[in-house]
Amino acid sequence: MHVEPVADADFEDFVRVHGHPVPIEQSPRWDAFDATLTGRSPWRRLAVWATADADQPAPLSAQTDMPVAVIALTHYAGRGFHYLWARHGPVWLTEPSPRHERQLRDALRAYVSAEDPQIDFLRLHAHHEADDLKPLLQTITYDRTVQIDLTVPVDERMAALSKSTRKKLRRTLEDEAVVIADETALAAEDFSEYYNILEETAERDGFGVYGPEVYQSMVRTLEPAARVFVARRTDQGPEPELTPGRAVSWILCTAHDGIGTNYYSGQTAEGRATNVGVRLRWELCAILAAEGVRTYDLMGVDSPRAPTLAGVGAFKRQFGPEIDVAGAWDVPLKPLRYRVLTLLLRAKRLMRARH
Repeated sequence: MHVEPVADADFEDFVRVHGHPVPIEQSPRWDAFDATLTGRSPWRRLAVWATADADQPAPLSAQTDMPVAVIALTHYAGRGFHYLWARHGPVWLTEPSPRHERQLRDALRAYVSAEDPQIDFLRLHAHHEADDLKPLLQTITYDRTVQIDLTVPVDERMAALSKSTRKKLRRTLEDEAVVIADETALAAEDFSEYYNILEETAERDGFGVYGPEVYQSMVRTLEPAARVFVARRTDQGPEPELTPGRAVSWILCTAHDGIGTNYYSGQTAEGRATNVGVRLRWELCAILAAEGVRTYDLMGVDSPRAPTLAGVGAFKRQFGPEIDVAGAWDVPLKPLRYRVLTLLLRAKRLMRARH
């Protein structure tokens, strides 16, 4: 395989001519968001081509003028190291075997090393495990998720839910004190209310969060593909400090090329106790389906690679069965340096655990 830079328009055309959606993180639209964040910058979009030779007697694609995969890479600058991340990439235009994935990574390694020697490793997604793929140095990946088919009629989607989930959903749908609204414009102006709820959620469920500017920037730069939906209660509530109109659950989702994604969300203890998060996702899906979105991805459940997602996994499986997806991996370009980085980060985590 060999790698060539490709223009943004050609990148999307290559994908769509094969009938595939373009993941929003791989689309040119995402560049505007990356460009606003410290330590990130769009790098290049690439096409990967397969050629026939003695080891591979026939091209992967019957159309020899078409690439077999495309990939968009963002440059990340860490503390003393640099890497390129292809979120939800590469986008394969044909079904890859383990061998094909390895050939693509070999071609990318050679191309990136020649073009940008400062890059220490690549981060990309792969369907098949291999010895050149390493667990992520930082952050959590997932290789299983729940996707809701929005082309299925609402009554069929309801019937497919478990008996307990249907009961829970119907009860919260009958709660007249809950109002669901699209508050994207408000979130673009001031994200503080939603961020306070996110901090509460993170403390309760044990995960880390970015600063509020990251979420607000995502809304501003990706709108109208990024949306914020909020559930508010109009009643007084059980506590005297609770006021009518308070937000109890929110979702920052994206909708691009027919694919919706539940990117970030937060929920108060009150919202959790009254199952408002279930209702919010149900009504959000109805809104997106009416706008032509075909699939809504709840973005990750637990697996042996992601055991820390067990809590959210139990919640998300209420909406449907899990499916396997390609998880993210690190691909070292400088093996010795990558090994040193691994040891340093391990030592840092041990020190934090002791304190």
